[in-house]
Amino acid sequence: MNRMRYGLWTLLLGSALLWLAAEPRFYEAGTLFAWREVMTQLSGVLAFGCMSAAMVLALRLRPVERLFGGLDKTYRLHKWLGIGALVFALTHWLWVKGPKWAVQLGWITRPPRGPRPEPSNAIEAAFRAVRGLAETLGEWAFYAAVPLLLIALLRRVPYHVFAKLHRVIPLLFLVFAFHALVLVKFSYWGTPLGALLALEIAAGVFAAAVSLAGRIGAARRVPGRLETVEPLPGVGAIALTVAPQHWPGHAAGQFAFLTLDPQEKAHPFTIASAWDERSPRLTFVVKALGDFTRSLPQRLRPGQEVRLEGPYGGFTFDDEAPRQIWVSGGVGVTPFLAALQQKALRDSPSCPVDYFHSLSAPDEAVEARLQSLATEAGVRLHLVWPQRDGRLTGERIRAAVPQWREASLWFCGPEGFGEALLRDFAAQGFDVRRRFHRELFAFR
Repeated sequence: MNRMRYGLWTLLLGSALLWLAAEPRFYEAGTLFAWREVMTQLSGVLAFGCMSAAMVLALRLRPVERLFGGLDKTYRLHKWLGIGALVFALTHWLWVKGPKWAVQLGWITRPPRGPRPEPSNAIEAAFRAVRGLAETLGEWAFYAAVPLLLIALLRRVPYHVFAKLHRVIPLLFLVFAFHALVLVKFSYWGTPLGALLALEIAAGVFAAAVSLAGRIGAARRVPGRLETVEPLPGVGAIALTVAPQHWPGHAAGQFAFLTLDPQEKAHPFTIASAWDERSPRLTFVVKALGDFTRSLPQRLRPGQEVRLEGPYGGFTFDDEAPRQIWVSGGVGVTPFLAALQQKALRDSPSCPVDYFHSLSAPDEAVEARLQSLATEAGVRLHLVWPQRDGRLTGERIRAAVPQWREASLWFCGPEGFGEALLRDFAAQGFDVRRRFHRELFAFR
């Protein structure tokens, strides 16, 4: 989480400071229209910076994923940048429109405009010639982008609707890039701010082109074949076994984008099996959460072709703590299934682990499977069914693991459950910044 915050604030504060260095009139602004000129530029610079960074993050680049600790963290930052772009773009629009409305209502009088200085070169003259077009296109792109961004933030909108509408964003970004290129104050281009804007325009346009061509993640795609489809009624899910071609391998806790229907967008699912080259198979546990996943049992048949993309993610149980505590709830069990298998496959000894899983309902098959895997892996298993055993709390975990202060805690499950554990352990002096790990498995 800290890396995401640092990344966001570095972009915003860095852009604002470079703008201040490039805009001496900020310190001289004394009237509403003088403030309008400078604040329109500042809000536009910040809005475009957020847009460009969000476009680049959407490319799923390996170096960026490593920088932020996993694709789930990268997409959370992508979401924050989208919110930032919306807020700053709205601010930009209000600074453009607000004073005009005040003049029309008779609240203020617009000061007389002096003559515009002549363009200093042919490039500035060319930009000035298309200024009106850039303003009009940018305004209408803004009107189109606002509802699309709001839909992206509203989880009640079905995923397939969100995914299809989101494909329009790269087209709108190209319009915003043209708008920024033409309308940013020409004097900025000779400053460090101008260099940053040029980089943002180039990187964002490249990202938009890759997205429009359908090439995001293309280098990490492999074909596969669906082998088995097994209902898991106890957890309201199905288990899919896929035989991939040329899969590079993965660490326990990672996930992949799985395309089960060519008409549907790829969906991210955690891999529920460890990688074993002797038996190259991947298992996914898919919970029925939306229209697409609910329809899978009726639509899937063994033998059909699928496509995988990955692996992604940094929730890999890799740290230097002398002990680990694993906690999951519901379908959050998935990465721990892979971790148990991976731990059993290793020949070398590893740190002791206490694994707590909160069952949504009693299921003898699931409990037996977990107990068998935990025994093979040498993991101490704690199964809790809240209606029978009471809620799984931080206090309960600490009572079962007296050495909890020296451990790292790995959590995957309902967001509210994770937040409650995080606050509880933090209140006890646990170093949650370094030792509390969780998957932010929400991509919108």
